[in-house]
Amino acid sequence: MAATPPPGPVSRPEPAAAPPGGKGLQPGALGLWGNTVIGLGATAPAYSLAATLGYVVLAVHDKAPAMFLVAFVPMLLVAIAYRELNRAAPDCGTTFTWGTKAFGPWVGWMGGWGVAVSAIIVLANVAEIAAIYSLRFLGLDGLAEQPVVRVTLGIAFIIGMTWVSYRGIQISERIQNVLILLQFAVLAIISVGALWLVARGEAGPQAVTPTWDWFSPFGVSASALAEAVILCIFIYWGWDACLAVSEETRDSDTTPGRAALLATVILVVTYVLVAVAVQAYAGFGTTGIGLGNEENADDVLTLLGDPVGGAVLSFLLLLTVAVSAAASTQTTILPTARGALAMAVYGAVPQRFATVHPRFRTPSFATAVMGVAAVGFYLVLTLVSQNALQDSIASLGLAVAFYYGITAFACVWYFRSSLRTSVRHLLLRGVLPLLGGLAMLWAFVQSAIDMAAKDYGYTVFGPLGGVFVIGVGMIVLGIPLMLLCARRLTDFFAGRTLRADTPILVPDTGQPPIGGL
Repeated sequence: MAATPPPGPVSRPEPAAAPPGGKGLQPGALGLWGNTVIGLGATAPAYSLAATLGYVVLAVHDKAPAMFLVAFVPMLLVAIAYRELNRAAPDCGTTFTWGTKAFGPWVGWMGGWGVAVSAIIVLANVAEIAAIYSLRFLGLDGLAEQPVVRVTLGIAFIIGMTWVSYRGIQISERIQNVLILLQFAVLAIISVGALWLVARGEAGPQAVTPTWDWFSPFGVSASALAEAVILCIFIYWGWDACLAVSEETRDSDTTPGRAALLATVILVVTYVLVAVAVQAYAGFGTTGIGLGNEENADDVLTLLGDPVGGAVLSFLLLLTVAVSAAASTQTTILPTARGALAMAVYGAVPQRFATVHPRFRTPSFATAVMGVAAVGFYLVLTLVSQNALQDSIASLGLAVAFYYGITAFACVWYFRSSLRTSVRHLLLRGVLPLLGGLAMLWAFVQSAIDMAAKDYGYTVFGPLGGVFVIGVGMIVLGIPLMLLCARRLTDFFAGRTLRADTPILVPDTGQPPIGGL
């Protein structure tokens, strides 16, 4: 009997050609600045600082500027991973697509779910903030305390921004240009003004002089460091929206990566400047506007408006935070809807999510579903309690660290065959993304352990803290949803097409052709 020949390389069917214009989206609609604006708008810098800076100071005292620098490092490393993956395979599916190519559709699906979870959680909260600050700006503080009014206006913001996202990427960019310029202008005025008054000795007795020790992370415990970093991850989160609109950006293989890096650099400079200015002006006292006063933790930014610039700046800050939250509502819907579009195009979720509006060239069904999901989550948490809504935003860092980590590790594994071809590839595709992934893994694990304590946050579910239950629970919820798609994913993994015109997505052992799947 003749010997059986050894098996040869496993052949894979060629992916189907992508339809003109990628997945039906509008190609070349954005340039470098437009793409960067989308990323900056998604981070909601004014709102993020107002909502988080106080808690960072409570966790690490005067080390908040250092925490922004520390958290920037893994963000930069992850941004490098995003850039390298996008250069090889520009795709609006981002984490889902790249995670699937590296580790298979099961990991990729959970990465895509992590993106969706982050968006749903933050949409409920930014809608609430946009409503509260809009009412306060109008002098309707009493109505801002009324749940029915607040929730109704918050839902109106979600519906309005969902409609803008539905109408097209270019109108979204134009609106974001105005909103972003307003945010950074006001942040610059409040920061420079506060530092000027401190330097002149006119800031009041609570003010302190900035020191170089504020920029040193040493002397902070591991738990405090993890708490501060996970908070800072939330503040930075959103820049990856640049990559989710890559297929609608000119030079899609290079521009989105540059935009992501540019956005992170702009953010770190802004955040460190604001943190130094706020700490110097407000001081660390436990009364008045002091940052040690826990009553100020929810918003230490607008507290400085009246002392620094009088009533005009005070009202302008209220408007800026409202605008920031509203802008984030829109730019959070944009990338998440496109992620769902990619999952549908490649067969990981029902094909209805792949519907693209013939005129506006937007993922119409996915965009509408995102708006509905955000409204539903907002209503459920509001009915549970206001504390549950606050704890949900504290849990957001877990979902972000989860999918950022998957993306960073996917970069290393995806490019593993090319790591030894050059020093550049070793560093930018291997060492740096690996360090970024490990940092995200540490932040996730350490924060999850800390969040499990009953005294972490405002709510408790049995023996566990509510922040842990909401954060981990939302991620775990993706498992049964993924199993509902098990047949699709099994066919997917086996390399069988679900439709004649659906590209096949399978794990790769090396670098694919540029833009190929």
